[in-house]
Amino acid sequence: MHFVPASREVLAEVLLAAGPTAPTLCAGWETRHLAAHLVLREQSLLAAGLVLKPLAHRMEAELSRRADRALDRNAYATIVNEFKAGAPRISPLSVPRMDHAANLSEFFIHTEDVRRAGDRWVPRALDAKYEDLLWHDLVRRAAHYYRGVDVGIILVLPDGRRHVARKSSTSVAITGRAGELLLHASGRREEALVTFEGAQEAIALLSVSL
Repeated sequence: MHFVPASREVLAEVLLAAGPTAPTLCAGWETRHLAAHLVLREQSLLAAGLVLKPLAHRMEAELSRRADRALDRNAYATIVNEFKAGAPRISPLSVPRMDHAANLSEFFIHTEDVRRAGDRWVPRALDAKYEDLLWHDLVRRAAHYYRGVDVGIILVLPDGRRHVARKSSTSVAITGRAGELLLHASGRREEALVTFEGAQEAIALLSVSL
């Protein structure tokens, strides 16, 4: 579980280095929006709007308010440092097991959302145990990530481990390191360093479905 606090610090440092108006891979969001989102989901009941539609509008309004305030670099640094400090004790995410379940993949993905939105980036060299944890988290969520595609999906690691994320008579094997597969599965298709194997028609259908 110690990887989550460490990845929280990395994400905070990446956000601080980028500044409040840097692009991200999250559509329509600059870094200030992402920072506001990260704090909101840990500190406010409005974060329930992520899953409860009646609260979604209020959540988005609060996120926009915080992001607008963070145009000031000092205010932005304050928000990022709030995130870096961790979830408050009243939050379920202050419990290490909950923090791990909710944030292991979340923090990795959002770190890459900032890093890979620029013109110059290289994939990070990740600890083998960290990658293994990312892989197991991906396996747990894979069916949800690929629920809308029209072909079978087989996720394959370079060492040969594989997971059938979606079954179908026609399948595509997607190969890459755990973090790259996670980025592809979570919607960062163009930036994920993965390869595809399967019939050309199936690969084309996958591209259309995503």
